This record gives sequence, C-alpha cells and structure tokens, in this order.
Amino acid sequence: MDFKDLVVTSWQKMINNIGPVLLITFAQLVLIIITLGILAPVTTAGYLNSLMRLVREERQPAIGDLFSHMRLFLPLFLFGLLAVIAIGIGFMFLVLPGFAAIAFIAFAAFYLIPYMVDEELGLIDGLKASWDLATKQPVSDQFVVVIIYVVIMSLGSSLPFAFLITQPMATLIMITAYLERTGKSREERASAEPVSATGPTGEESDAAGESGEAGTESAAGEDKQQEG
Repeated sequence: MDFKDLVVTSWQKMINNIGPVLLITFAQLVLIIITLGILAPVTTAGYLNSLMRLVREERQPAIGDLFSHMRLFLPLFLFGLLAVIAIGIGFMFLVLPGFAAIAFIAFAAFYLIPYMVDEELGLIDGLKASWDLATKQPVSDQFVVVIIYVVIMSLGSSLPFAFLITQPMATLIMITAYLERTGKSREERASAEPVSATGPTGEESDAAGESGEAGTESAAGEDKQQEG
C-alpha cells in the first residue's frame, strides 16, 4: 500500500470539499454533546457513509446523512458498551491490560463500521469481516494504517478545534484503506473506465478485403465454366 498516496489523496479530498466536510463534522459534535454521547456510534456510521459517498460518487456531505443509518443504533451502542466494559476491566487490574484492550479493539474492529455501512452486515458478521480484513496479508500495512489513524485523531484531541480537520481526515484514510484492502477501489476504477467500441484492425480489414476479392474471382470463374 502506498501510504503517502493514502494520506495525500485523503487530504486533497477533504480540502476540495472543506465547507460541507467542516459543517457535518461540527454538526456531529453538537449532536454528541446534546445527547451525552448516546448518538455518537450511530451518527459516526452516518458520518462515515457520507464521506464514503464523497470518495465514491463525489457527492458532498450533508447534515442529514448523520441519521442515514439509525437502524444500527442498538448494535453499535451495544458494541461500544461492551468495549468500554472490557477496557475498564483491563485498567482495573493493571494499566498495561487496559492499553492492550484498546489496541486490540482498535485493530480488530477497525473496519467494523465500514462493513456495516457498506455491506449492511450485522454486528457479529461485521466483526468477523473486520478481523479478516485487518489480518489480511500484508498485516504490516494494517498496523501502519491504524497508527496513522490514531496519530491524527490524537492531534485532534490535543489541539483546540483541530478535530474539525483531523476527524474527517482520519475517517477518509480509514475509508480509502478499506476500499483499497478489499479491492473495491480497483474494481470501481475499472468499471468507471469507458469501454471503447473499436472496429477491426488494419490487418483484419486487409485480410477481409483479400478474402472478399478471392471470393469474387472464384464466383466469376464458376460462371464462365457454366457458360462454356
């Protein structure tokens, strides 16, 4: 995987649509604050779907996209709750197990929401698909993608209002990596290329001409024989 291209492509996509991207990012933050985080998982699914359509269809994000996958509210809320419990138990014993739980969840469930949004998978199937894609060779590529994602998101939480840039940037990197590792980006590029309807080549045309001439001469010879 070309990581430089991954970052540059995501950055350019965000900058070219900076207005709608900033608006939907800010709107999601307001919703999360108002609902005390309850709508965070399901609006994240809508947010990711909106940016995925931006990547695939060049469709600009809209605030209404945040509510496009409300059917995922319960499974994503349940997953988030279980993840918090697992991490809390890890920190109750020692600090290291807590960080280990965070790292494992971030790695194994990295593509959970993309799969649930893109292929409409359930929670269990989404987790299985995410794990399979995360452990797909070369696994080192996945480690690098997760590190890039975490670093960018960490910058957003450490600098005032930086999340308005870092959240969409990190999300676009996740989406691009998902499409690249599943092979969907190559399939979509191939299907987007026009198939040219070409005629016969010069050699084929010459051969057809020679064949036609030979057939005409043969027919003329047969006519002369019949006349004689």
